[in-house]
Amino acid sequence: MRFPRAAGVLAHPTSFPSRYGIGDFGEAAYQFVDFLVASGQSLWQILPLGPTGYADSPYQCFSAFAGNPLLLSPDRLVADGYLPATAVQYAPSFPVHEVDYGPVIAYKNSLFAQAHRHFQQAGTAVQRAAFAQFCQEQAFWLDDFALFMAVKNYHADHEGGVWNTWPTDIARREPVAMQQWSQKLADEIERHKFLQFLFFQQWLALKQYANDRDIKIVGDIPIFVAYDSADVWANRDLFYLHADGSPEFIAGVPPDYFSVTGQRWGNPLYRWSRMAQDDFAWWVKRLQMTFTQADIVRIDHFRGFDAYWEIPAEEPTAMVGRWVKGPGLHFFQKMRDQLGDLPIIAEDLGVITPSVRALRDQFDFPGMKILQFAFGGERNSDFLPHHFGTPNCVVYTGTHDNDTTVGWYRSADEWERDHIRRYLSVDGRNIAWDMVRLAWMSVADTAVATLQDLMRLGGEARMNFPGKVGGYWRWRYTPDMLDDRIQYYLREITDLYGRIPSAQPAPVEVTIEMEEA
Repeated sequence: MRFPRAAGVLAHPTSFPSRYGIGDFGEAAYQFVDFLVASGQSLWQILPLGPTGYADSPYQCFSAFAGNPLLLSPDRLVADGYLPATAVQYAPSFPVHEVDYGPVIAYKNSLFAQAHRHFQQAGTAVQRAAFAQFCQEQAFWLDDFALFMAVKNYHADHEGGVWNTWPTDIARREPVAMQQWSQKLADEIERHKFLQFLFFQQWLALKQYANDRDIKIVGDIPIFVAYDSADVWANRDLFYLHADGSPEFIAGVPPDYFSVTGQRWGNPLYRWSRMAQDDFAWWVKRLQMTFTQADIVRIDHFRGFDAYWEIPAEEPTAMVGRWVKGPGLHFFQKMRDQLGDLPIIAEDLGVITPSVRALRDQFDFPGMKILQFAFGGERNSDFLPHHFGTPNCVVYTGTHDNDTTVGWYRSADEWERDHIRRYLSVDGRNIAWDMVRLAWMSVADTAVATLQDLMRLGGEARMNFPGKVGGYWRWRYTPDMLDDRIQYYLREITDLYGRIPSAQPAPVEVTIEMEEA
């Protein structure tokens, strides 16, 4: 599916300013949408919104359907009548430039418990009716997720509560055990459902605010789901698992640009032949949920639909494995038959074969071009803009997996920096915006920059480092960092290179001097 010429910004909600230790769906999120509108943008790209688990990664979530309660805005809970104002009068002193997940989780969980009690005791008839309707409409995933989280928390002291360490009867979802645990943990189960109700209220209201201002949300889903998730626990027959529930094979990629030993992700692999028997019904529901939360979706590791790297679960790295054929053309035909047009961006980075390109092009999915990769060694890299070949692609300065452009440039070899400077005809002193300009002027239909690059930040603002665990997904900014100069110059180049929709009004002329990085 082709997209019109446009531009946008990649920023995950956790990065927004907030006095509660983590960005959320509160005032700063709405101000960010206003910034996008004022700077002529059409797209807001986010990372997966699911409830994070292992190492706080949004790519390892407890559910492919649920939302992350940590993104709930306490201020909105107060405004909507789910918390008394006194509940948020005094918040702990959290870091402002990063998320310290441990204390944030403890604090927000205490607020959520209070909000649930408040709802049980003082919820209005309208609120109760809306909650009941939500639970009924979303029961196909919500019931399993809420029970999963409640049982997981109950067993949290035992190997982190991973579901295959639970008592055998509930791990295997035996009917008697399901009923017993549902009764035993009824209050906590309702609390998890309540938090999902609040999540969808807040996120869909924010999405509507963006859509009403002609900003589309670009969502993101990993092709594979986390092993320790409600999805795997509730659908064991759809995954390659041993009789005890442990993974038989896991996902990853062989040695590549990011890691000499490859990336051992640990996600269980799908039994695609089993999924095909009901026309991939689970995937249909997953994509329906994704398109509820976003207007466009980037599928991470798109090449896995053509072929994926199968690693025996007992292997400590991704060096030992084999390529296995994926569901390919048949899968996307079934998705299109059941869902209609598929506004999908194919993350087609890494080892890409002619068959992967053919699958991508068969459905007109735009692929990705990363400008940082253009200068990584090859003088004729496909990531250099004069080699894009087709406008049907999305060009990025870098993504959440890359260093910031400033950090990348500073750590590059001198011959590489020389190549960049000569290609762009610049001196390198404002390299982040030089790269943004290069992306915006390219033939690519869609151009996206990270918010860190617009702010010209160094490696300290890097969001993630693939293959490394701990210390990532933490970056946040403060309100003063998103200033008028960024807004003005972003609109200037967006207009200059024809990426502003014609319906948008012209900006007020302002003279602002941009200082060097």
